[in-house]
Amino acid sequence: MYSFDLTDEQKMLTDAVNRYATRQLRAVYRDAEESGALPDDVIQTGWELGLLPALIPEAFGGFGEHSVLNGALIAEELGYGDVAAALHLLSPNLVAIPILLCGTKQQKQTYLPQFCTETFPKATAAFLEASITFDPYDLNTSARLVRNEYVLWGQKTMVINADEAETLLVYAREGQSGNTQAFLVPAKDPRVHINRRDRWMGFHALRTFTVELEGVTIPAENKLGGKAGIDLKQILTCSRIAVAGLGVGLAKAAFEYARDYAKERVAFGEPIAHRQAIAFMLAEMAIEIDATRLLVWEAAWKFDQGKPAVHDAYLAALYAADMALKVTDGAVQVLGGHGYIRDHPVELWLRNGRGLVTLVGSVIV
Repeated sequence: MYSFDLTDEQKMLTDAVNRYATRQLRAVYRDAEESGALPDDVIQTGWELGLLPALIPEAFGGFGEHSVLNGALIAEELGYGDVAAALHLLSPNLVAIPILLCGTKQQKQTYLPQFCTETFPKATAAFLEASITFDPYDLNTSARLVRNEYVLWGQKTMVINADEAETLLVYAREGQSGNTQAFLVPAKDPRVHINRRDRWMGFHALRTFTVELEGVTIPAENKLGGKAGIDLKQILTCSRIAVAGLGVGLAKAAFEYARDYAKERVAFGEPIAHRQAIAFMLAEMAIEIDATRLLVWEAAWKFDQGKPAVHDAYLAALYAADMALKVTDGAVQVLGGHGYIRDHPVELWLRNGRGLVTLVGSVIV
Protein backbone atom coordinates (compact mmCIF):
# COMPACT_ATOMS: atom_id res chain seq x y z
CA MET A 1 0.00 0.00 0.00
CA TYR A 2 1.23 3.48 -0.81
CA SER A 3 2.27 5.55 2.21
CA PHE A 4 1.80 9.32 2.43
CA ASP A 5 4.76 9.58 4.82
CA LEU A 6 8.06 10.65 3.30
CA THR A 7 11.02 8.38 3.89
CA ASP A 8 13.91 9.64 6.03
CA GLU A 9 15.91 10.29 2.85
CA GLN A 10 13.05 12.25 1.29
CA LYS A 11 12.64 14.33 4.45
CA MET A 12 16.34 15.19 4.38
CA LEU A 13 16.05 16.06 0.70
CA THR A 14 13.02 18.33 1.06
CA ASP A 15 14.45 20.00 4.18
CA ALA A 16 17.69 20.80 2.35
CA VAL A 17 15.92 22.21 -0.70
CA ASN A 18 13.48 24.16 1.46
CA ARG A 19 16.34 25.79 3.37
CA TYR A 20 17.97 26.78 0.10
CA ALA A 21 14.66 28.09 -1.30
CA THR A 22 13.81 30.18 1.75
CA ARG A 23 17.29 31.45 2.60
CA GLN A 24 18.82 31.85 -0.86
CA LEU A 25 16.08 32.22 -3.48
CA ARG A 26 13.76 34.34 -1.35
CA ALA A 27 16.67 36.69 -0.61
CA VAL A 28 17.29 37.52 -4.27
CA TYR A 29 14.08 36.85 -6.19
CA ARG A 30 12.87 40.46 -6.28
CA ASP A 31 16.23 41.92 -7.33
CA ALA A 32 16.54 39.16 -9.92
CA GLU A 33 13.06 39.95 -11.21
CA GLU A 34 13.97 43.63 -11.59
CA SER A 35 17.43 43.07 -13.12
CA GLY A 36 16.44 40.13 -15.30
CA ALA A 37 19.28 37.94 -14.07
CA LEU A 38 19.85 35.42 -11.29
CA PRO A 39 23.09 35.68 -9.28
CA ASP A 40 25.64 33.08 -10.38
CA ASP A 41 26.59 32.22 -6.81
CA VAL A 42 22.99 31.45 -5.89
CA ILE A 43 22.61 29.13 -8.88
CA GLN A 44 25.93 27.46 -8.08
CA THR A 45 24.84 26.94 -4.47
CA GLY A 46 21.65 25.30 -5.71
CA TRP A 47 23.61 23.07 -8.05
CA GLU A 48 25.93 22.00 -5.23
CA LEU A 49 22.94 20.46 -3.46
CA GLY A 50 23.37 17.61 -5.95
CA LEU A 51 19.71 17.43 -6.92
CA LEU A 52 20.31 16.11 -10.44
CA PRO A 53 23.22 13.74 -9.61
CA ALA A 54 20.93 12.28 -6.93
CA LEU A 55 18.65 11.11 -9.75
CA ILE A 56 21.46 9.53 -11.81
CA PRO A 57 22.78 6.01 -11.06
CA GLU A 58 26.35 5.50 -9.87
CA ALA A 59 27.22 3.72 -13.12
CA PHE A 60 26.94 7.05 -14.91
CA GLY A 61 28.59 9.27 -12.31
CA GLY A 62 25.66 10.03 -10.02
CA PHE A 63 24.91 8.80 -6.55
CA GLY A 64 21.24 7.80 -6.63
CA GLU A 65 18.53 6.51 -8.91
CA HIS A 66 15.88 8.11 -11.04
CA SER A 67 12.73 8.85 -9.05
CA VAL A 68 9.97 11.02 -10.49
CA LEU A 69 8.47 11.33 -7.00
CA ASN A 70 11.72 12.74 -5.61
CA GLY A 71 11.85 15.06 -8.61
CA ALA A 72 8.35 16.30 -7.80
CA LEU A 73 9.32 16.91 -4.18
CA ILE A 74 12.36 18.91 -5.34
CA ALA A 75 10.26 20.92 -7.81
CA GLU A 76 7.71 21.85 -5.14
CA GLU A 77 10.34 23.19 -2.77
CA LEU A 78 12.14 25.11 -5.53
CA GLY A 79 8.82 26.54 -6.74
CA TYR A 80 8.16 27.66 -3.18
CA GLY A 81 11.33 29.74 -3.38
CA ASP A 82 11.04 31.18 -6.88
CA VAL A 83 9.72 29.63 -10.10
CA ALA A 84 12.11 31.49 -12.41
CA ALA A 85 15.12 30.28 -10.43
CA ALA A 86 13.61 26.79 -10.26
CA LEU A 87 13.26 26.60 -14.05
CA HIS A 88 16.86 27.79 -14.40
CA LEU A 89 18.15 25.17 -11.96
CA LEU A 90 16.09 22.39 -13.53
CA SER A 91 17.05 23.18 -17.13
CA PRO A 92 19.88 20.56 -17.22
CA ASN A 93 17.26 17.98 -16.22
CA LEU A 94 15.59 18.63 -19.58
CA VAL A 95 18.59 16.96 -21.22
CA ALA A 96 19.79 14.49 -18.58
CA ILE A 97 16.43 12.85 -17.80
CA PRO A 98 15.53 12.10 -21.46
CA ILE A 99 19.01 10.63 -21.93
CA LEU A 100 18.53 8.52 -18.81
CA LEU A 101 15.08 7.37 -19.95
CA CYS A 102 15.67 6.84 -23.66
CA GLY A 103 19.38 7.11 -24.46
CA THR A 104 21.52 4.28 -25.77
CA LYS A 105 24.14 2.78 -23.47
CA GLN A 106 26.84 4.74 -25.29
CA GLN A 107 24.90 8.02 -25.02
CA LYS A 108 24.39 7.49 -21.30
CA GLN A 109 28.06 6.76 -20.75
CA THR A 110 29.12 9.77 -22.81
CA TYR A 111 26.72 12.45 -21.61
CA LEU A 112 25.40 11.63 -18.14
CA PRO A 113 28.76 12.09 -16.32
CA GLN A 114 28.72 15.70 -17.59
CA PHE A 115 25.72 16.30 -15.32
CA CYS A 116 27.54 15.07 -12.22
CA THR A 117 30.35 17.63 -12.11
CA GLU A 118 30.89 20.44 -9.61
CA THR A 119 29.82 23.19 -11.99
CA PHE A 120 26.40 23.94 -13.44
CA PRO A 121 26.05 22.06 -16.78
CA LYS A 122 25.73 24.13 -19.92
CA ALA A 123 23.00 22.05 -21.50
CA THR A 124 19.34 22.70 -22.19
CA ALA A 125 16.45 21.52 -24.37
CA ALA A 126 14.82 23.18 -27.38
CA PHE A 127 11.26 21.91 -27.53
CA LEU A 128 8.59 24.63 -27.78
CA GLU A 129 7.73 26.38 -31.05
CA ALA A 130 6.08 29.77 -31.52
CA SER A 131 2.98 28.45 -33.23
CA ILE A 132 -0.65 28.81 -32.24
CA THR A 133 -1.14 25.22 -33.44
CA PHE A 134 1.89 23.83 -31.58
CA ASP A 135 1.63 20.08 -31.20
CA PRO A 136 4.50 18.10 -29.59
CA TYR A 137 3.63 15.16 -31.83
CA ASP A 138 3.65 17.23 -35.04
CA LEU A 139 6.54 19.68 -34.90
CA ASN A 140 7.53 22.18 -37.58
CA THR A 141 11.24 21.68 -36.86
CA SER A 142 12.51 18.92 -39.14
CA ALA A 143 15.38 16.43 -39.10
CA ARG A 144 16.25 14.73 -42.41
CA LEU A 145 18.64 11.81 -42.65
CA VAL A 146 21.20 12.26 -45.41
CA ARG A 147 23.51 9.24 -45.56
CA ASN A 148 24.99 9.09 -42.02
CA GLU A 149 24.00 12.57 -40.90
CA TYR A 150 20.88 14.41 -39.83
CA VAL A 151 20.16 17.91 -41.15
CA LEU A 152 17.98 20.04 -38.87
CA TRP A 153 15.88 23.06 -39.84
CA GLY A 154 13.46 25.03 -37.66
CA GLN A 155 12.92 27.56 -34.93
CA LYS A 156 12.41 27.05 -31.21
CA THR A 157 11.26 29.44 -28.52
CA MET A 158 11.66 29.72 -24.75
CA VAL A 159 14.98 27.86 -24.77
CA ILE A 160 16.37 28.36 -21.26
CA ASN A 161 19.98 29.62 -21.03
CA ALA A 162 20.49 29.06 -24.75
CA ASP A 163 23.10 31.82 -24.93
CA GLU A 164 25.43 29.89 -22.62
CA ALA A 165 24.59 26.35 -23.66
CA GLU A 166 27.13 23.97 -25.14
CA THR A 167 24.66 21.15 -25.80
CA LEU A 168 21.07 21.42 -27.03
CA LEU A 169 18.57 18.58 -27.00
CA VAL A 170 16.48 19.55 -30.04
CA TYR A 171 13.10 17.95 -30.68
CA ALA A 172 12.18 17.65 -34.34
CA ARG A 173 9.98 15.82 -36.82
CA GLU A 174 12.03 13.01 -38.37
CA GLY A 175 11.90 12.56 -42.14
CA GLN A 176 8.85 11.18 -43.84
CA SER A 177 7.59 9.31 -40.77
CA GLY A 178 6.81 12.56 -39.02
CA ASN A 179 7.52 11.07 -35.59
CA THR A 180 8.95 13.41 -32.97
CA GLN A 181 12.52 12.52 -32.08
CA ALA A 182 15.28 14.24 -30.09
CA PHE A 183 18.77 15.11 -31.27
CA LEU A 184 21.90 16.14 -29.40
CA VAL A 185 23.19 19.28 -31.09
CA PRO A 186 26.37 21.30 -30.35
CA ALA A 187 25.00 24.72 -29.40
CA LYS A 188 28.11 26.50 -30.72
CA ASP A 189 27.59 25.21 -34.27
CA PRO A 190 27.68 28.27 -36.57
CA ARG A 191 24.35 27.22 -38.08
CA VAL A 192 22.69 27.42 -34.67
CA HIS A 193 21.55 31.01 -34.25
CA ILE A 194 20.68 32.31 -30.78
CA ASN A 195 18.33 35.19 -31.50
CA ARG A 196 16.80 37.79 -29.24
CA ARG A 197 16.00 37.09 -25.62
CA ASP A 198 12.30 36.38 -25.08
CA ARG A 199 10.26 38.95 -23.20
CA TRP A 200 7.50 37.54 -21.02
CA MET A 201 4.79 38.81 -18.72
CA GLY A 202 6.48 36.90 -15.88
CA PHE A 203 9.64 34.86 -15.31
CA HIS A 204 11.69 38.05 -15.82
CA ALA A 205 14.70 36.55 -14.04
CA LEU A 206 14.72 33.56 -16.40
CA ARG A 207 16.82 33.96 -19.54
CA THR A 208 15.09 32.29 -22.49
CA PHE A 209 15.80 32.73 -26.18
CA THR A 210 14.54 32.02 -29.65
CA VAL A 211 16.86 29.53 -31.37
CA GLU A 212 17.02 29.03 -35.12
CA LEU A 213 18.55 25.99 -36.81
CA GLU A 214 19.58 26.55 -40.41
CA GLY A 215 20.72 23.27 -41.88
CA VAL A 216 22.56 22.10 -38.77
CA THR A 217 24.34 18.82 -39.56
CA ILE A 218 25.00 16.22 -36.85
CA PRO A 219 26.13 12.56 -36.89
CA ALA A 220 23.35 9.98 -37.01
CA GLU A 221 24.47 8.64 -33.61
CA ASN A 222 23.36 11.95 -32.07
CA LYS A 223 19.76 10.86 -32.41
CA LEU A 224 18.64 10.11 -28.88
CA GLY A 225 17.86 6.44 -28.44
CA GLY A 226 19.60 5.43 -31.65
CA LYS A 227 17.43 3.71 -34.25
CA ALA A 228 14.72 3.01 -31.67
CA GLY A 229 14.37 6.71 -30.91
CA ILE A 230 12.54 8.16 -27.91
CA ASP A 231 9.31 7.50 -26.06
CA LEU A 232 7.88 11.04 -26.13
CA LYS A 233 4.97 10.15 -23.85
CA GLN A 234 7.39 8.98 -21.17
CA ILE A 235 9.44 12.19 -21.40
CA LEU A 236 6.35 14.40 -21.36
CA THR A 237 4.95 12.50 -18.37
CA CYS A 238 8.07 13.29 -16.32
CA SER A 239 8.01 16.93 -17.44
CA ARG A 240 4.34 17.35 -16.60
CA ILE A 241 4.81 15.96 -13.11
CA ALA A 242 7.75 18.30 -12.48
CA VAL A 243 5.83 21.36 -13.72
CA ALA A 244 2.88 20.32 -11.57
CA GLY A 245 5.23 20.20 -8.57
CA LEU A 246 6.37 23.75 -9.35
CA GLY A 247 2.73 24.82 -9.38
CA VAL A 248 2.14 23.34 -5.93
CA GLY A 249 5.19 25.12 -4.54
CA LEU A 250 4.21 28.47 -6.06
CA ALA A 251 0.66 28.18 -4.74
CA LYS A 252 1.91 27.23 -1.28
CA ALA A 253 4.09 30.35 -1.17
CA ALA A 254 1.20 32.60 -2.20
CA PHE A 255 -1.23 30.98 0.25
CA GLU A 256 1.11 31.27 3.23
CA TYR A 257 1.88 34.91 2.47
CA ALA A 258 -1.83 35.77 2.11
CA ARG A 259 -2.72 33.81 5.27
CA ASP A 260 -0.07 35.57 7.37
CA TYR A 261 -1.04 38.96 5.97
CA ALA A 262 -4.71 38.34 6.77
CA LYS A 263 -3.82 37.48 10.36
CA GLU A 264 -1.78 40.65 10.82
CA ARG A 265 -3.82 43.19 8.83
CA VAL A 266 -6.33 44.87 11.13
CA ALA A 267 -9.40 46.64 9.76
CA PHE A 268 -12.34 47.92 11.78
CA GLY A 269 -10.77 46.63 14.96
CA GLU A 270 -10.03 43.02 14.00
CA PRO A 271 -7.74 41.00 11.68
CA ILE A 272 -9.25 40.62 8.22
CA ALA A 273 -8.75 36.84 8.59
CA HIS A 274 -11.80 36.97 10.89
CA ARG A 275 -13.94 38.05 7.95
CA GLN A 276 -15.90 35.11 6.63
CA ALA A 277 -15.19 35.89 2.98
CA ILE A 278 -11.43 36.01 3.60
CA ALA A 279 -11.43 32.94 5.85
CA PHE A 280 -13.38 30.88 3.32
CA MET A 281 -11.09 31.97 0.48
CA LEU A 282 -7.99 30.96 2.44
CA ALA A 283 -9.56 27.63 3.41
CA GLU A 284 -10.38 26.84 -0.21
CA MET A 285 -6.83 27.74 -1.25
CA ALA A 286 -5.40 25.34 1.33
CA ILE A 287 -7.74 22.54 0.20
CA GLU A 288 -6.82 23.02 -3.46
CA ILE A 289 -3.08 22.91 -2.72
CA ASP A 290 -3.31 19.68 -0.72
CA ALA A 291 -5.57 18.05 -3.30
CA THR A 292 -3.21 18.94 -6.13
CA ARG A 293 -0.18 17.68 -4.23
CA LEU A 294 -1.86 14.29 -3.90
CA LEU A 295 -2.56 14.22 -7.64
CA VAL A 296 1.11 14.94 -8.32
CA TRP A 297 2.33 12.34 -5.85
CA GLU A 298 0.01 9.67 -7.25
CA ALA A 299 1.16 10.29 -10.82
CA ALA A 300 4.82 10.25 -9.77
CA TRP A 301 4.41 7.11 -7.66
CA LYS A 302 2.71 5.28 -10.53
CA PHE A 303 5.53 6.19 -12.91
CA ASP A 304 8.18 5.02 -10.45
CA GLN A 305 6.29 1.75 -9.97
CA GLY A 306 6.24 1.13 -13.72
CA LYS A 307 2.47 1.61 -13.87
CA PRO A 308 0.71 3.65 -16.61
CA ALA A 309 0.95 7.31 -15.56
CA VAL A 310 0.33 9.32 -18.74
CA HIS A 311 -3.28 10.12 -17.86
CA ASP A 312 -2.49 10.88 -14.21
CA ALA A 313 0.37 13.23 -15.14
CA TYR A 314 -1.87 14.94 -17.70
CA LEU A 315 -4.54 15.62 -15.09
CA ALA A 316 -2.02 16.66 -12.43
CA ALA A 317 -0.36 19.21 -14.72
CA LEU A 318 -3.66 20.70 -15.89
CA TYR A 319 -5.06 20.90 -12.38
CA ALA A 320 -1.85 22.26 -10.86
CA ALA A 321 -1.55 25.05 -13.42
CA ASP A 322 -5.16 26.15 -12.97
CA MET A 323 -4.87 25.82 -9.20
CA ALA A 324 -1.68 27.90 -9.05
CA LEU A 325 -3.29 30.69 -11.05
CA LYS A 326 -6.41 30.59 -8.87
CA VAL A 327 -4.43 30.65 -5.61
CA THR A 328 -2.03 33.40 -6.67
CA ASP A 329 -4.96 35.50 -7.87
CA GLY A 330 -6.69 34.84 -4.54
CA ALA A 331 -3.58 36.00 -2.69
CA VAL A 332 -3.68 39.30 -4.58
CA GLN A 333 -7.34 39.67 -3.62
CA VAL A 334 -6.65 38.98 0.05
CA LEU A 335 -4.07 41.77 0.10
CA GLY A 336 -6.46 44.13 -1.65
CA GLY A 337 -4.73 47.23 -3.00
CA HIS A 338 -1.45 46.11 -1.45
CA GLY A 339 -1.54 42.98 -3.62
CA TYR A 340 -1.12 45.09 -6.75
CA ILE A 341 2.06 46.87 -5.73
CA ARG A 342 5.62 45.55 -5.83
CA ASP A 343 6.15 45.97 -2.10
CA HIS A 344 4.56 42.53 -1.82
CA PRO A 345 5.50 39.44 -3.88
CA VAL A 346 1.98 38.26 -4.72
CA GLU A 347 1.78 40.32 -7.93
CA LEU A 348 4.95 38.58 -9.13
CA TRP A 349 3.57 35.20 -8.16
CA LEU A 350 0.34 35.91 -10.05
CA ARG A 351 2.31 36.70 -13.22
CA ASN A 352 4.37 33.54 -12.78
CA GLY A 353 1.17 31.57 -12.20
CA ARG A 354 -0.14 32.76 -15.55
CA GLY A 355 3.18 31.67 -17.06
CA LEU A 356 2.77 28.15 -15.70
CA VAL A 357 -0.69 27.91 -17.27
CA THR A 358 0.79 28.96 -20.61
CA LEU A 359 3.70 26.53 -20.28
CA VAL A 360 1.48 23.59 -19.39
CA GLY A 361 -0.95 24.48 -22.18
CA SER A 362 1.93 24.25 -24.67
CA VAL A 363 2.87 20.67 -23.79
CA ILE A 364 -0.40 19.14 -22.66
CA VAL A 365 -1.68 18.16 -26.11
